[in-house]
Amino acid sequence: MDRTAKIDDLTIQRFTTVGELSALEGDWQRLLSLRPHWLPFETPQWHAAWWACLPEHKPWVTDKLFGLAIWSRSGELVGVAPMMSSRRPGVGPLAVRALDFIGPDPNLTELRGVVSHPAMEAQIYRALRHHFHNQSKREWHWIHWRGLRVGGEAEKLLSALPGIQSEAELENYVVPLPGSWEELRSSRSRNLKESLRKCYNSLKRDGHVFTFEVATTRDEVTSALERFFALHSARSKLGDTTAHRDVFSAASSRAFVIDACQRLTARNSTRVFELRIGGEIVASRVGFVQGDSLYLYYSGFDPKWGDYSVMTTTVAEAMKYAIGQGLKEVNLSFGTDVSKTRWSPDVVVYKDLVEVSPSLARRYAYPAYQEARRVIEANGLKKMLGRALSRRA
Repeated sequence: MDRTAKIDDLTIQRFTTVGELSALEGDWQRLLSLRPHWLPFETPQWHAAWWACLPEHKPWVTDKLFGLAIWSRSGELVGVAPMMSSRRPGVGPLAVRALDFIGPDPNLTELRGVVSHPAMEAQIYRALRHHFHNQSKREWHWIHWRGLRVGGEAEKLLSALPGIQSEAELENYVVPLPGSWEELRSSRSRNLKESLRKCYNSLKRDGHVFTFEVATTRDEVTSALERFFALHSARSKLGDTTAHRDVFSAASSRAFVIDACQRLTARNSTRVFELRIGGEIVASRVGFVQGDSLYLYYSGFDPKWGDYSVMTTTVAEAMKYAIGQGLKEVNLSFGTDVSKTRWSPDVVVYKDLVEVSPSLARRYAYPAYQEARRVIEANGLKKMLGRALSRRA
């Protein structure tokens, strides 16, 4: 790692290889353990798997690892900025460089950003900006600041600075768990309670007995993921309901998820929840246990069983599982739809910002690049140019 000058009693080290990223794993995990809740996308395992499977190395876009580790005076890791530098076509013969966080898939990595000590957030972001505007100022035309919790110290600090533009907001849905399933069920809306009653009773009425299975070991998870991909794809083909695209249609996306889940299985984090009826798996949902929280990732089900609301049953059984494990919350993931809002969850809002270089020579690169994207997409050239101008704005 390259050591830089100290900033406000913090030392920033840059890491540029997967080996250097992996060397941080123990300290990184200790940093996460200081936070009350954290997501699978914040773990070193997720980032190592992404870098093994999904970076671009093509003539029109090249990704380079641009990670930053932030250490306290006492030698404690207090922050990690798992970032990447992407070199892309610019205006005319000039190339542009954007700094972003690892995981611009999109869709696979649902939240990205700095992993910081909960008591040092503002200090860490000030140190990172000092680094970018001094030691690394020639290496970027714009920076994406991701995963800023609205109302948090980092979001308030960055939003007030010149050259910062708002990019997007993300809503995350979290259900705090009481001590029993009955307590949780009885505290929900009448509509949800009726939906739960129907999904269980419809199976019973027609003589179907289900079992709920949880894959946790490496071999179990590997087999369950293959079934999950098939069910997720089958769900995406339904035409008479809410549209769900097949997020894992690309072989590289499936390889990444398998790699990430296997790495996290080594820490007893991965869960694949499956609903079995008559010897057949009819619904599946991937989950991750992080600290005292269960994060529910993507799902899939067999359309033949759609009238029985098997996905609702699977989520309910996952909730029961989390309560039985003594967990404190179930995170229903990002994105607004009725399958989440009907659980009357708490809503946590995150914001993405973009910071454009103050350099006169670089200041207009971002708006020029955005206009080039707009023209290309408007003229149907997006597919021809691949992901160079579409995946990473």
